[in-house]
Amino acid sequence: MNTGTAPSSVPTLGTDTRAWLYGAPEGPTLILVHGFRGDHHGLEGIAQALVAAAPELRVVVPDLPGFGESPAIPGRTHDIALYGEWLRAFAGEVAPGGFAVLGHSFGSLVVASALAGGLAPRRTVLINPISAPALEGPQAVMTQLAIAYYRAADLLPERAARGLLGNRLIVRVMSEVMAKTRDPELRAWIHGQHASYFSTFSDPTTLLEAFRASVSHTVTEYADAFTMPTLLIAGDRDDITPLAKQLELQRRISGAELRILPGTGHLVHYEAVAEAVGEIAGFLRREVTA
Repeated sequence: MNTGTAPSSVPTLGTDTRAWLYGAPEGPTLILVHGFRGDHHGLEGIAQALVAAAPELRVVVPDLPGFGESPAIPGRTHDIALYGEWLRAFAGEVAPGGFAVLGHSFGSLVVASALAGGLAPRRTVLINPISAPALEGPQAVMTQLAIAYYRAADLLPERAARGLLGNRLIVRVMSEVMAKTRDPELRAWIHGQHASYFSTFSDPTTLLEAFRASVSHTVTEYADAFTMPTLLIAGDRDDITPLAKQLELQRRISGAELRILPGTGHLVHYEAVAEAVGEIAGFLRREVTA
């Protein structure tokens, strides 16, 4: 596996997952799982800052199946059960001796599903976990509109579907809604990241399946599977999951710690990297000193 620049191919469920390594090749492993429509670039800042703060770490960041450079898994529906199965297979390949795991947003659901199926990390970190039902409450109308958007794309020919799903104006609107920082340079950088990497999916059908998976479950459903030390990191301005639901998730996971980052929304991995990395590094180091 290479160091943060060129990907390696990891055999998983009949295909090859592309993954990037940051930090020490033989150190304790932390697997990072990115969110919906992203790829490893979304967590690259977290990975780089983590190995700068804790150079002993071996941080592995894969592209989820069907996103970035990882192909879709052939012959399978990309539901949350499949993504959980994939993570168990991937972890078994890259860290058979043990690991910690981190999931952001949709990645938190992938981690939760994998735990319910038997994944056994030493420690778990969830950033902006999906703790509120997307089809209920104030976000329900927006979710139904998004479902219609992805369904419409799935009905179009491939080229037209990619044009709709990758429409720069639509992607920019999504980015503007999610970004909470008032720093114009940081906002411009976030929009650039979304423009560059938000549409690197394998095909519209897989994207629709993954979207359905992302809005059909919450981490809270899998709370009993979190039997290891768990750290939750949330922004107090997250439009996807209100803070009250993150507090409820903390109560549901035995012994879970919750760190709330003020002035930040669903893009902690872009807007509050230093703060998040400080919490993660301290949490992981407590395992060593315990």
